[in-house]
Amino acid sequence: MHFTYCPHCGRKLVQKEIGDEGRIPYCEGCKIPLWDMFTTSVICAVVNEEDEVALLRQTYVSATKYVCIAGIMKLGESAEDTVAREVKEEIGIDITSLKYLRSYAYEKKEMLMLGFYATAKKKEFTLSGEVDAAAWVPLLEAPAKLREGSIAWQLVSGVIAGRRK
Repeated sequence: MHFTYCPHCGRKLVQKEIGDEGRIPYCEGCKIPLWDMFTTSVICAVVNEEDEVALLRQTYVSATKYVCIAGIMKLGESAEDTVAREVKEEIGIDITSLKYLRSYAYEKKEMLMLGFYATAKKKEFTLSGEVDAAAWVPLLEAPAKLREGSIAWQLVSGVIAGRRK
């Protein structure tokens, strides 16, 4: 989000030199800089004991490719709690372990995505209304079902590379 007006007092912002940051939108009334904001979200590769990863089909994202479980962090929620909540909401499964891997800038949607690797016991999915289909896919076959270069593809490829070490 790019600010033009102060969200606190409504005054039009001016550009002010702020240290090494350069020119930043600034409210002369509140005396505060207002940096651009982004939404923080999580994305997770959930892998079961048979080395299969849970992939989702959400037609509002893609009609032809799968995606990983992802969601927006809520105020007061940790990234780890968000992963556990999103996995439970989207596919009805509890995770058994969780490891943070890396972050991904998703400029198109002004998001920062925190990437995780989780493990879970294999069981049938219970899908939320926002998920059209889900499948357990052998981990080594998963990148071909994801859009090449996408954040989900990078995440799953990273999990595969990490397991080879």
